[in-house]
Amino acid sequence: MKKLNSASFRTILSALLITSLAACSSEDPVEEVATETTYNTELNVQELMSLVLEPASDILWDSGGWVVDASGYEELWPTTDDGWAYVRAQAAIVVETGNMLALPGRAEDNDAWMIYSEGLSTAGLLAMEAAAAQNKEDFFDAGGQLYSVCTACHQAYSPDINNRFVDPSAD
Repeated sequence: MKKLNSASFRTILSALLITSLAACSSEDPVEEVATETTYNTELNVQELMSLVLEPASDILWDSGGWVVDASGYEELWPTTDDGWAYVRAQAAIVVETGNMLALPGRAEDNDAWMIYSEGLSTAGLLAMEAAAAQNKEDFFDAGGQLYSVCTACHQAYSPDINNRFVDPSAD
């Protein structure tokens, strides 16, 4: 092994010292660049509701519960693992629609709108969990919670939706 002479030793020591000082420097040589996230919100709220949320919600509501009418009693629950997997996937669409409604460019405000959007996602998650467990009662309850969130949001932001089923000539 070769011994270092004092000049080589000082050069190496100086390089280590300079490197250490540079590493400890409080100045950050990389400038932080602020980036603004953008989202494609070309589908407006009405389109998102009619093309994404409503079909998925209708499948959930049509897949839980029972019907009693003149022709008898019918259960609506899925009867196969694939059927439960399908309604679970529809519930996931409901979860993500809640997130899509909260995006900048779609959110009406940062107040009740955000509460309803989160409530939509929460109801969808409950439906997903119930479908995964094939728990009929919990699935039915999740559908009820979904209905409550939708109705409350419509009353607050689009009362005409609720009124379209009322016959105006009945007054």
